[in-house]
Amino acid sequence: MASKRALSKLLAEVRACEVCREHLPLGPRPVLSVGSSARLAIVGQAPGTRVHESGTPWDDDSGDHLRAWLGVDRELFSSVDLFAIVPMGFCYPGKRAGGDAPPRPECAPLWHARLFEQLPQLSTVLLVGQYAQAYYLGKSRKKTLTATVRAFEDYLPRYLPLPHPSWRSRIWMKKNPWFEAEVLPALRERVQLARGL
Repeated sequence: MASKRALSKLLAEVRACEVCREHLPLGPRPVLSVGSSARLAIVGQAPGTRVHESGTPWDDDSGDHLRAWLGVDRELFSSVDLFAIVPMGFCYPGKRAGGDAPPRPECAPLWHARLFEQLPQLSTVLLVGQYAQAYYLGKSRKKTLTATVRAFEDYLPRYLPLPHPSWRSRIWMKKNPWFEAEVLPALRERVQLARGL
């Protein structure tokens, strides 16, 4: 049975985690946001440098795009009663050619199940990007991210796959107009349902 005290203890453990210290160029700084009454979870990739510095999840341009997709402002987005933000990697993983490195592989197996056990009212998990989709959808994932997102109804109500809302997604959305026409209304409907509207 979930309790606020158990969740607080678990979050303290997560925030003190140093399992990947030797692999983190800026050192460990787990960034997540979880409340015991959250109804939607957002599983993204890993913090970028700006989020690492601020300690606030999705505190960057990608976050602005994600909030626009969800149809919420910053205040509502930060509500732990509505959103649990649990990335695949909690700390900034460093750079590689073409952008940030993938999320560290240790985080999700170590912490996700324990965190989600503390969220009894959770209705839908938004799987933002290929890493979250690979981890949670496994063999039911389609051959490409585009195909997985297009088949979003196959995964509802538990999961809703989305592309990562980086600058690249704007180009992707122009090539895939069905995303704005079909997926975003379904996404906003999940948010409204979670808010009880």
